[in-house]
Amino acid sequence: MPKMPKKKCCVSKPRCKRCPIQMLKDGKLPEGYTVKKRKLVKVKKGSKKKTALAA
Repeated sequence: MPKMPKKKCCVSKPRCKRCPIQMLKDGKLPEGYTVKKRKLVKVKKGSKKKTALAA
């Protein structure tokens, strides 16, 4: 099982493998999670992703 992302991005360059921003970019973020203001947050059930709204 892959490791969970960190709860907060440390803003280092280059980004570490568990950085939530990097995992979001690579598409490896676990289902039900997103990143807001460099922090890992859970998505509420019933909310839609931005990509789904743009289509």
